[in-house]
Amino acid sequence: MVTKLESLTLRAREDPKCKFTSLAHLLSEDFLKECFWELKRDKASGIDGVTVQEYEVKLGENLKDLVERLKAKRYKPQPVRRVYISKPD
Repeated sequence: MVTKLESLTLRAREDPKCKFTSLAHLLSEDFLKECFWELKRDKASGIDGVTVQEYEVKLGENLKDLVERLKAKRYKPQPVRRVYISKPD
């Protein structure tokens, strides 16, 4: 799967005007599993409160369900949790 991503990256760099209309063909359980293993383990959970460790317990089932919802266009991403970080000045 990495080779597909690399080829897409190369194509986008070579032809900046190239438009990708759909990348849904990349959404497979294997691809998403590779993405999962690249997640940073020490980050906070998302708005749903599920940690990486909790998701990993049933990783196969979770990814299968996610792929089914993505391909059926039933997946609705949850809103992003906004956190304000105070800064001097």
